[in-house]
Amino acid sequence: MSLRVPQIRHDDSDELAALCKAGGDPLRLNVLRVLANDSFGVLELAQIFATGQSGMSHHLKVLAQANLVATRREGNAIFYRRALAQNERVGGMLHAALLAEVDELELPAEIAGRIAEVHAQREAVSRDFFARAAEKFQAQQDLIAGLPQYRDSVLALLDALGFEPDATALEVGPGDGGFLPDLARRFSRVTALDNSPAMLELARMRCNDEGLGNVELRLTDALNDEQAAADCVVLNMVLHHFAAPADAMKQLAQRVQPGGALLVTELCSHNQSWAREACGDLWLGFEQDDLARWANAAGLTPGESLYIGLRNGFQIQVRHFAKPDSRSELTHR
Repeated sequence: MSLRVPQIRHDDSDELAALCKAGGDPLRLNVLRVLANDSFGVLELAQIFATGQSGMSHHLKVLAQANLVATRREGNAIFYRRALAQNERVGGMLHAALLAEVDELELPAEIAGRIAEVHAQREAVSRDFFARAAEKFQAQQDLIAGLPQYRDSVLALLDALGFEPDATALEVGPGDGGFLPDLARRFSRVTALDNSPAMLELARMRCNDEGLGNVELRLTDALNDEQAAADCVVLNMVLHHFAAPADAMKQLAQRVQPGGALLVTELCSHNQSWAREACGDLWLGFEQDDLARWANAAGLTPGESLYIGLRNGFQIQVRHFAKPDSRSELTHR
């Protein structure tokens, strides 16, 4: 006589149970809150929540099993991000409702402070790199994507926007200033911001050599220091050096005049981790959907996009994000 082993059936209730289990812990809810607009590694999250790595890994595993977090590999590191709710899936509505409630949570001050510490550590890595590598900047950029490889595409997109002769431009992170002559010819006034004295000196030398009298260079923090808004804000291969790219997009959107444009040239997501050491990259490019989602959250509307394939395996995305002009909307009502 043989015994029948009962079959264990997994049904839709299992997914709902996983969601309920994942949301049943205050620390995990706060992890989801922290991941709302940022990606962190397990060690960074352990630092933010002042807990051990093994304990944080357990909580992340529970969240991953409930499809509440997703992972992305950045070289040898794995970063966790919040997974988007998919309403068509079982539990999708519960997932969306949970995240909506989580977003209403106010982060404890000590957690917010430790997030700032992690961002500061990332920024210090970037600043140290540019302080050491200013003289080799152009050669290192050319390893991946030098300005000549995307300049014409950016200018074509820029010219198609048809700015007025008295329009102003702001370039964040101008590097050695290679794009400043192009901006100076198209805008009445150009401001260039950088937090690296060494890089800003290279840009200053170029401005002097080219006689760019309508360009002002400022040594400043583009995100936190007060800056006048411009009709066009330009970021060429800069976003992957920011500690928190989504927050950077939101801050930079405030530097765009209503009716103006944010132009972003960036690498598409890639897995060539040597770019971290060679070029000081904090992030290995970005998914196209991520940039669009961050722009939407910042109150910008995605516009024209161009994509450039390079022989060394990288792909560049040139993106236009428009800032709606509420004044013109009112006049058309």
